[in-house]
Amino acid sequence: MKRIKIGMLVFPGFQLLDIAGPKDAFAEVKVLSKGECEYDMMTVGTTRGTVQSSSGLTTVPDRTIFDTCPEFDTIIVPGGLGIFDAFDDPALSDWLRVQHRQCRRVSAICNGLFALGSAGLLDNKTVTTHWMDVPRLASTFPKARIEPDQIFVRDGRIYTTAGVTAGIDLSLAMIEDDFGRQMALDVAKYLIVYLRRAGGQSQFSPLLETQASPGSQTVEVQQYMLENLHVGHTVASLAEHVHMSARNLSRIFSKDCGITPMTFLANARIDAARRYLEATELPLREIARRCGFDDTDGFRRTFLRRLQINPAEYRDRFRSKTMHEKVG
Repeated sequence: MKRIKIGMLVFPGFQLLDIAGPKDAFAEVKVLSKGECEYDMMTVGTTRGTVQSSSGLTTVPDRTIFDTCPEFDTIIVPGGLGIFDAFDDPALSDWLRVQHRQCRRVSAICNGLFALGSAGLLDNKTVTTHWMDVPRLASTFPKARIEPDQIFVRDGRIYTTAGVTAGIDLSLAMIEDDFGRQMALDVAKYLIVYLRRAGGQSQFSPLLETQASPGSQTVEVQQYMLENLHVGHTVASLAEHVHMSARNLSRIFSKDCGITPMTFLANARIDAARRYLEATELPLREIARRCGFDDTDGFRRTFLRRLQINPAEYRDRFRSKTMHEKVG
């Protein structure tokens, strides 16, 4: 029987699903292989005694980072709000560096990669994390190369994922590495999840976070764009609407929002298209028209390029159970 030993770190405030999801996925391998393959999983605490998760449920770790541990093949560090109290603990960093030297792979789910960064394991590595933690990650570990829209990234022996449920994506990728695609597919079918999720985190994160604050000079032009997405705007036409020069509008808009007016418009059009796909049965050509795309083909290409999923697939996956004919 092939057995792979996995160490799963737990710290006060860890995200329970980051551990429970992969544990359930890994456990199914033994069941589905009829005992021919198995993951031997062990929890390792950063403190002695019980460890409380962010949801309030507690676990008693099998070992702590202060104990002698078996030689792990794989280390998994979960995320959770507690990581920001734990990630720069010198004892944890030392333990992770030792594990990195000894293990075949070291992985982090969601913002658990802050612990890897503090141990110096993210330098010059391509990584991902939950989209909400990207700015903090970039400022804390500037040597890390961040792919903010990816759900799962592997760079050598370092594996990182986006938030929470992406831990299941991580476990399926590891199962495929260890026991083949068919086993990973069988586990995915049993769990009723996708073996490979199409698209990136932009499907789930707000595309309009860059709206200007009330009272900003750019609020009027943003509101005008949002109410008239179907119009073929240019920087010059937008500037004329708010009685500015095109150069001055671009300067003020970029200062207030961090992006150009035309980038904001492109984001707004995609966001509106998402809402139509989720909440209506409007045909694609009508959605394209309402959102300011030249034609249906251009709409499909832009949507696919931005979200890595085409409009029809997005509608099938995310549309509301109670569908209305129109929104807005």
